[in-house]
Amino acid sequence: MNHVPLTPLETGQRIVMHVGALTPSLALIAGGVAAGYAAHAELGWPGWPFALGLGLIALWSLLVAPRRRWAAWGWALEENELHVAHGVWTSIHTVVPLGRVQHIDVAQGPLERALGVARLILHTAGTAHATVTLPGVSRATAESLRDTIRAHIRAEQW
Repeated sequence: MNHVPLTPLETGQRIVMHVGALTPSLALIAGGVAAGYAAHAELGWPGWPFALGLGLIALWSLLVAPRRRWAAWGWALEENELHVAHGVWTSIHTVVPLGRVQHIDVAQGPLERALGVARLILHTAGTAHATVTLPGVSRATAESLRDTIRAHIRAEQW
């Protein structure tokens, strides 16, 4: 494992992750209520354990999991490579050689724009895992990284 000091994501990305967890969490709560109602109506069982169980899972998915996922992300730009690390259950550390980068995007959705974060998307040579995304950096940082990587690519071509 490469032990490069990593820069954490901007805190706005944590909020983006919480909002992204909202729909699945609401679906879990609705499923718990439906399962509880069905258990009570069809089988005569008390329905509240189903609703409570899925409700607790939904709360964990909405309040705890996004914060843990956010804390697991980090990145570092070195002279010839970009490091991107993430993962709570499975830790993934991706090293992108700057000379392999062929195309760079800076992207922002409306929520990201409102929270001051952006995604840097690197398209590399090759087919497997040819796109590497670094979410949760400020727009200025994403543009600076893009310009630095682009300058490195131009210098290596000749």
